[in-house]
Amino acid sequence: MATATAKTATKEKAVQQKIYRGTGRRKSAVASVILKEGTGKRTINGRDFKDYFHSDVQNMVANLPFSVLGNADKWDVIVNATGGGIAGQMGAVRLGIARALVEQSAEIKPALRHANLLTRDARVVERKKYGRKKARKHFQFSKR
Repeated sequence: MATATAKTATKEKAVQQKIYRGTGRRKSAVASVILKEGTGKRTINGRDFKDYFHSDVQNMVANLPFSVLGNADKWDVIVNATGGGIAGQMGAVRLGIARALVEQSAEIKPALRHANLLTRDARVVERKKYGRKKARKHFQFSKR
């Protein structure tokens, strides 16, 4: 009977801790972000942000929504990123975090919108066309 009580206690604890989700996309990368109240721990695909994003600039860009709001130590971030490269995943993580923060509190939406963090960057690589070297580049023309 004691184990049944322990199970219900853990279920109640899980219900009390609210999680917020956000999905970010950039180029061909997709990032699914989960925000939980915590101590500021950040993981992406099971690795720490600093290990995954090697550059400090990439790490700073991914955490930009927190630096705009100034509440970085309040949230634990768990990210599952797929597709694309590091730069695309970095932008996807940034958008996913911003969307999850807006889901948590709608009052911060104007601040994130003003910092241009809620806009999805729709630029993707143009496909290669037949009869061309690349998407737009032609083969060299020879008159003779």
